[in-house]
Amino acid sequence: MANSKRKLDTNPSSSPRPPRPPRVPRPPRPSAPDEPALETSRRRPATDPSARGRHQEAPAEPERLHKLLAQSGIGSRREMEELIAAGRVSVNGETARIGQSVGPGERVKVNGKLVNVRFSNRLPRVLIYHKPDGEIVSRNDPEHRPNVFTAMPRLSLGRWVAVGRLDFNTSGLLLLTTSGDLANRLMHPRYQLIREYAVRILGDLPDESRQRLLDGIDLDDGPANFASFQDAGGDGANRWYRVSLFEGRNREVRRMFEAVGVVVSRLMRVRYGPIALPPNLKRGQVVELSEPEVKRLLTGFGMENPQPDRTPRRPRER
Repeated sequence: MANSKRKLDTNPSSSPRPPRPPRVPRPPRPSAPDEPALETSRRRPATDPSARGRHQEAPAEPERLHKLLAQSGIGSRREMEELIAAGRVSVNGETARIGQSVGPGERVKVNGKLVNVRFSNRLPRVLIYHKPDGEIVSRNDPEHRPNVFTAMPRLSLGRWVAVGRLDFNTSGLLLLTTSGDLANRLMHPRYQLIREYAVRILGDLPDESRQRLLDGIDLDDGPANFASFQDAGGDGANRWYRVSLFEGRNREVRRMFEAVGVVVSRLMRVRYGPIALPPNLKRGQVVELSEPEVKRLLTGFGMENPQPDRTPRRPRER
């Protein structure tokens, strides 16, 4: 029986037709030498909001040259007009002229150095830095002391512009931005932005001296006075005060106290205009204003309100 079945199985005329083998899928088309093969699941759709896609900008329209240079963080609009008038700016190899407009793709040089200009469809960046003691707000220091710019995020375009200065031994709120035009408005006296400081002195301050500081005293560079003066407590011989004024001359707060015979042992800026030092921002830390905050700041100065093209950074320590 077994032998008979073996003969039937080996007889091709009587055995059933074998089943068709399963269809093997065609191998994928080899990629070109300069196009590495990617897994289908890793390919990004055209509408994917990737990092590359987020930084795509709307087509920029031609803008005035001095405005573009200011937006790029080189200086204020007036300073840029002075550079152009002095013949130190060129466009496409030719000396620029006052009032000239520049469009995307044109080559702009300042003092012979190529500049990547920033058009208005990009939102400027604004940082809050909690400056510690022992740093200078300058890139050029003959003594080579630590400067605040080493703590700032690196930029691929433009540079950080400090809004005003703080003394080497003064800590607290320092604003920096990529827009020279915005920095100029934040510092301009006509906008009357208040600066508020926390001041520590040794000993008590007589009422007469406090009133003099409020009424006004004469300094070497003109009269000065505090807009407000409040007690802020203190322990032992140290007394703290909160003072405010509407200008930011060199060492002005210290010089005012010295004029009434009091030495400031510690000075810290806690507010600049509409921006206060965040209480949780430690010394040496940087935090970037969000896009809505930057928009409100621009609106307050009557500046254009461009669309954002970046994501704000998180606070970081040096």
